[in-house]
Amino acid sequence: MQKEFMQEAIDLSKENIEKQFGWPFGAVVVKDWKVVGRWFNHVVKNNDPTAHAEIQAIRDACTNLKTFGLSWCEIYISCEPCPMCLWAIFRARINKIYYWNTQKDADEIGFDDQNFYKEFSKPIDQRSIPEIQLMYDEAKKVFDEWKEKVGSVEY
Repeated sequence: MQKEFMQEAIDLSKENIEKQFGWPFGAVVVKDWKVVGRWFNHVVKNNDPTAHAEIQAIRDACTNLKTFGLSWCEIYISCEPCPMCLWAIFRARINKIYYWNTQKDADEIGFDDQNFYKEFSKPIDQRSIPEIQLMYDEAKKVFDEWKEKVGSVEY
């Protein structure tokens, strides 16, 4: 079954090239040996830098399952995930990642994510994009209110 799910991710990445939607990336989310989410990269088609195949497939799975947590799911993807997609996979609580191409393979066709990994490992004050904290006291009050709220949804 795992090869079938991986083949579907491969087919999605090929379809993306054929339809000229963009880059050769596809993703399939599986729960209990059934595909619950699938998508390909729509960055170019949607003019959306977050529309990576993994994120699109996670959105599709969450919509289909009516949940924001995918803790009993696996994801099959065309390439080792970039930092954004890896974060989304962790945030969705997906419990296993299968991939076929590596970050090195992606780099060889023009997708160099190494700079992002390096940037994230730097202290905030040394990153290339300045991060400036404003209005901490006001914002903290909102977080404190959420913490005290009865019936708030745990994430």
